[in-house]
Amino acid sequence: MNALPPQAGSVLEAVLYRGELPRGEVANLLGLTPRHARRIVAALIERGVLVSKGPRDPLHLAFPAILASRWMPGLFPEQVSNDG
Repeated sequence: MNALPPQAGSVLEAVLYRGELPRGEVANLLGLTPRHARRIVAALIERGVLVSKGPRDPLHLAFPAILASRWMPGLFPEQVSNDG
């Protein structure tokens, strides 16, 4: 999995604290051009980290299972032991 752009963390933090983030606010939040902001949003949606009902609807945080051990280390076991 390719690394996300460094600015992606600021978008995730804003969505986490606000509950949702209008797409139009991403460029201002990051101090980037709208085009660059769209690329960051697209990368987050592609990886399943953010979701939205439609292309103009607000962004919401998702919780993809593939990132569970990374986002909450120790909460989920990496492997299930058969030792009983």
